[in-house]
Amino acid sequence: MRKVSSPAEAAHTLARGNLAIRPTETVYGLGADADNREAVGRIFTTKSRPANHPVIVHIAQQEHIYMWATDIPEYAIDLGTAFWPGPMTIVVKRLPRAGGYLTGSQETIALRVSSHPVFQEVLAELARSKNDPSVGIAAPSANRFGSVSPTTLAHAIEELGGYLTDEDVALDGGSSHVGVESTIIDATGNQPIILRHGGITAEDIESIVRLSQSESDVRAPGTLASHYAPNKELKLTTQSELLEKTPGALIALSDIKTPIGFNRIATPKNANEYAQILYSSLRDADKSSEAVIYAIPPTGGGIAAAIRDRLNRAATK
Repeated sequence: MRKVSSPAEAAHTLARGNLAIRPTETVYGLGADADNREAVGRIFTTKSRPANHPVIVHIAQQEHIYMWATDIPEYAIDLGTAFWPGPMTIVVKRLPRAGGYLTGSQETIALRVSSHPVFQEVLAELARSKNDPSVGIAAPSANRFGSVSPTTLAHAIEELGGYLTDEDVALDGGSSHVGVESTIIDATGNQPIILRHGGITAEDIESIVRLSQSESDVRAPGTLASHYAPNKELKLTTQSELLEKTPGALIALSDIKTPIGFNRIATPKNANEYAQILYSSLRDADKSSEAVIYAIPPTGGGIAAAIRDRLNRAATK
């Protein structure tokens, strides 16, 4: 695996059927040309990802959704207009182009338009290389399946560098701005269903269309009971319960005091900052001398719901 500084070089690597670690505004991803079945297959083997776990296909703009999907409801277009480019993934019925190797053999495809300028450049260069403006990049997070997602290039290389070949590349784009993965919305029914909380909040979605409270049977990335997990034991707690715990590493909002004996890993000032530092803090805690990681999840709506979702899954064994 080679580090590169040029989005064009990363795109040419993808066009040749190889893999590229590259940034998005949410987390770093491991990308392959979505039309290349063999290359996408290497994502699964590199990450040790189950074959029935679908990947998200990133496209350059909303209009390209029609080249990958069909029977798209009007509210899905309204959501795309409102929040793309951005940290939102829409699951819709697939066209034949979106093969089962992308969808976990489901009849749906997960699509997203990233707002990260470096990733947009990679897509634009890949489109020029293939003479196809509607190209897609299949790109789950650049980590081993089920472990903590990377929000810097260094974290992604630490996770996957030993599993990639000399033909694969890694492209830096700075630290991820959002810090947790995209919101995933099932848009196959009459009303949308949130499959995974993220940077586009339930309140954001409700400003456009009413959410359904029904359950969905669509499989989506990052929704297993145990996911995003550090190597050490992670325990969720409250401020009052913390005083009764054996000391360990601590992640909590800055207005929560650190009890004597605890190793304070992070002190985010608000939920947005908590999301930005969540995964890097879990990695730092993993490298500390503490045996246990304690986290006090933020309360309330907005992106706090995404943080609670990630922490709950990370703490599940």
